[in-house]
Amino acid sequence: MTSEPRRDLPQLLGDARRWFEDGLLAALEAQGVAPITHTQMQLFAMLDADGTTVSELARRMGVTRQTVHQAVRTLIDDGLLEQAPDPASARQRLVRRTAEGRRAHERARRALDALEARLAERIGEEHLGGLRAALEAPWGGPFDERPAEAVSRRPRP
Repeated sequence: MTSEPRRDLPQLLGDARRWFEDGLLAALEAQGVAPITHTQMQLFAMLDADGTTVSELARRMGVTRQTVHQAVRTLIDDGLLEQAPDPASARQRLVRRTAEGRRAHERARRALDALEARLAERIGEEHLGGLRAALEAPWGGPFDERPAEAVSRRPRP
């Protein structure tokens, strides 16, 4: 009998992310929300409260500006997002949630809270707390020589 090789941490983190995304999509569908793609869901989650530029969204998501533009256009057409001038730059426009988009974001937040509670029931509050603490800790850069605590941390979106 052969045993499966130990799975890499990035694989496990990816599976965990998909668990939350699939649960969120199912919860939103059960509430009658029109289907959205994983890219649209990720984009929506990456937005700052006051808006975010397409370039910054692409950087945060690790995709091209064209991919972000396409997702933004669809979500604008769906009435969830809008674009507005960036007060910090005459050349930039901010992507931000509309009133309906803010309501959808709040529904998603409640669904994610319910998923987190379900996860706590399954793995225990202590494990969930440890997981959260490990993910919130400053990791530093992958090749930094100094301990993570000594490395300035970029804010995570």
